[in-house]
Amino acid sequence: MTDSAPLEPTTSSRPRGEVVGLAVLLGVASLLVGLGLGWALFGRGGFPLDGSAEAGFARDMQTHHGQAVQMSLLVVDRTTDPAVRTMANDIATSQQHQAGQMFAWLELWGLTPTGSQRPMEWMGSDHHGATSASGDAVAMPGMASAADLQRLSAASGVEAERIYLELMITHHRGGVEMADAVLSRSDRDEVVTLAGSMKRAQTSEIATMQSMLDARS
Repeated sequence: MTDSAPLEPTTSSRPRGEVVGLAVLLGVASLLVGLGLGWALFGRGGFPLDGSAEAGFARDMQTHHGQAVQMSLLVVDRTTDPAVRTMANDIATSQQHQAGQMFAWLELWGLTPTGSQRPMEWMGSDHHGATSASGDAVAMPGMASAADLQRLSAASGVEAERIYLELMITHHRGGVEMADAVLSRSDRDEVVTLAGSMKRAQTSEIATMQSMLDARS
């Protein structure tokens, strides 16, 4: 009787520790590949990258909100009308708070307040430049021009109210356009929630301000 050749070890016959070790290595490799893909798509910890729509929206909407606050504070000092003052104070308060939220996002995401992209570049072909209420070219949808702000600063009483309402209606429409743009580009909960809230609030305020403007025409 001839001796049978020794059998090659199979996976099932390998020491249990060797099999477990191989499984761990494969699991770690898969995790590293997943983390690398997540970094490429979303940045550190799955957060948006510098050139993402979320980062662009957070930066540009802070600038947009800043002008709304500026115009609202200007008109509060130039009218005694309770309805206009209430509207202006509400806009200033809410948009200051929202700007703070977006600033905090950038901090959390490890991004700087100013990114590598030009303003509104994140909207791509959806943004073809914009004009202010007076027809001047501006960088963002609905933004008032320097001449618009000068007109508001120089006015008082009903004239200041009319200028403010005209400018803010246009400004809000631009804000809604920007909110729509990021809603179509992002599925991050915090971004979708805030942008949706902005859109609803500003759409409602546009209707209210239009009625106020009509009453002063």
